[in-house]
Amino acid sequence: GEPLDFGRRPRTAHPPSSPTARSGSGGMRELREKECHFLNGTQQVRLLLRSFYNRQEIDYFDSDLGKYVAVTPLGQPDVDKWNRDEVYLQYWKAQVDSVCRHNYRLYKMLFWPTVTISPTKMDPASPNTILLCTARGFYPLEIEVRWLKNGQLEEEGVAFGEELQNGDWTYQLQVILETQPQWGDVYTCQVEHASLEAPITVQWAFPSLKGGWILPLAVPDPHCGEGAGRGNPLCVFPADPLKIPNLN
Repeated sequence: GEPLDFGRRPRTAHPPSSPTARSGSGGMRELREKECHFLNGTQQVRLLLRSFYNRQEIDYFDSDLGKYVAVTPLGQPDVDKWNRDEVYLQYWKAQVDSVCRHNYRLYKMLFWPTVTISPTKMDPASPNTILLCTARGFYPLEIEVRWLKNGQLEEEGVAFGEELQNGDWTYQLQVILETQPQWGDVYTCQVEHASLEAPITVQWAFPSLKGGWILPLAVPDPHCGEGAGRGNPLCVFPADPLKIPNLN
């Protein structure tokens, strides 16, 4: 089956291992690489721990054989030593379950984000409004979040927070837009993620006046922001009702 190299795969939230390299004499480099091979899901799993020296494979551990195998004479001394160490061999055999099968589930796992927009004013005297777009509960880590104003990409006034772990392998991300909304402006937070067939589009509209109140343009769907095909992919959030002078 196809190998999954968990040491190099960027979408793994917490890589269980990484290729390790060290310099030898004369600028030579040694590299160790871990691979997991799957057949029929997790019914048959094979772990390979491959060692390279100066870009040439010198030995490898094969979980199907339960031992190390020398590829070149350079790897033979280490292979002989490791194959005499039963504890060391058992450690690598156990990683078929603890690393390969465990991470296979994570590799196949996709959680789509829930997206919301929250408006606020940091300074009542300032004409600026802070719009906070929050994407929650997504996995894997890679995600794209962008702000648009009336359909045009906004780059000024945009600040990205750090991707935070939720403690259950999922993540959340907040992206802030500081802006001066005018009547009729529509702000869009657009989110793209591997779990989605189409981007999530959540909108916040600065509505019109009537009787001195800002009125909502739409009532959000209860499943708003849960992703295309899993609720309403297009959501409109009204501005908060604020008492303002009647301009009529």
